[in-house]
Amino acid sequence: MGTLDKTKEIIKLERLYGVNDYKSIPVVLERGDGVFLWDIEGKKYYDFLSAYSAVNQGHCHPRLIRALKQQVNNLTLTSRAFHNNKLGIYMKYATEYFGFERLLPSNTGAEAVEASIKIARKWGYTKKNIPENNAEIIVCKNNFHGRTTTIISFSSDKASKENFGPHTSGFIEIPYNDIESLKETLETHPNVVGFLFEPIQGEAGVNIPNPEFARKAKDLCSQFNVLLIADEIQTGIGRTGSLLALCGSCNCSGHCERQIETYVRPDLLILGKAISGGTYPVSAVLCDGHIMEVIKPGQHGSTFGGNPIACSVAIEALEVIRDEKLTQNARKLGIRFRKTLQHYIDKSKIVLSLRGRGLLNAATINNTEGCDLAWNICLKLKENGLLAKPTHGNIIRFSPPLVITDTQLDDCIKIIISTFKSFEP
Repeated sequence: MGTLDKTKEIIKLERLYGVNDYKSIPVVLERGDGVFLWDIEGKKYYDFLSAYSAVNQGHCHPRLIRALKQQVNNLTLTSRAFHNNKLGIYMKYATEYFGFERLLPSNTGAEAVEASIKIARKWGYTKKNIPENNAEIIVCKNNFHGRTTTIISFSSDKASKENFGPHTSGFIEIPYNDIESLKETLETHPNVVGFLFEPIQGEAGVNIPNPEFARKAKDLCSQFNVLLIADEIQTGIGRTGSLLALCGSCNCSGHCERQIETYVRPDLLILGKAISGGTYPVSAVLCDGHIMEVIKPGQHGSTFGGNPIACSVAIEALEVIRDEKLTQNARKLGIRFRKTLQHYIDKSKIVLSLRGRGLLNAATINNTEGCDLAWNICLKLKENGLLAKPTHGNIIRFSPPLVITDTQLDDCIKIIISTFKSFEP
């Protein structure tokens, strides 16, 4: 069987024996290193999706693989029925790294979002004295926090929630980046316990709010005794050119995490994806003790959450971000990427706009209704050696691993521009 036939056969197996829940770019990958991926045909690609920002440290970073292997040889899982020799060390390291007092360990981003909802509700009943079963959480239109039953209940995406009801109540949707709507909702809904939002909406197409939105939201939440809950699963760990997207005022001249006091500090911080370096599922909710103390034994848990492998990998993943100054690299190269690409876009008829922060960027394609132009561009990018994927039909995200070099970025910009040009009228 030739390699091309093998590619088709593997894709066919997924379709025959799996669930049709993804529209994947037709490539079968088998190896990764840094910013590069190779398919089973041996073709080499630049990765410009980074597993939705999970591999900020690059594919198969040797330090992460070493930490993973070393821990696998010693102990993999105990469950939380017993203590292990890694969890406490990880909790201390991560809370100090991000400037919080407590950490709840979990595995996936959606699981961490669910945990934050539970914490906020319990806090509302026991600390704010909200009447039982009346707690409400404000969310934003076009949000993406995962696809569990509770989370899809407040999704704006019809496909994510249609025919999956009955949906969970207790959520109020407001427009993203609308501080007046947030203020009005807080004034008219006394049972609100939290405001859950993404500092930058990644899945919605890299929607960036006004510079003062997060600060004003924090002030309003403090005024109304409401928890500010920041989902930094995609935007955190250096992706946007600062340790967290909420750390936008940080100049990242040194170790970004040591300048954490300069950012808009949420009451609950949700992390995932890159906290593992893309090697093993790790997520977490961080907050201070007066909030986390509402969770008592038996009220929340996870068999795999806080396992020794996850703890070892997460510490190493965060150290790589710091030691290799990947946050600073994301900021520098992000500016370079947007500036260089914008020169072309200013004259383009198919690319309407480019926006982003750090190495989280998106181009809006001039699709006509029912047109697959953005998808076809991504197929052509694949043909030209770069992997990206559309979202919301006409938006292409460009998010390479943060280890990308100046030379590699320049090469990628040439690929992207030449690909765009091939579609110009």
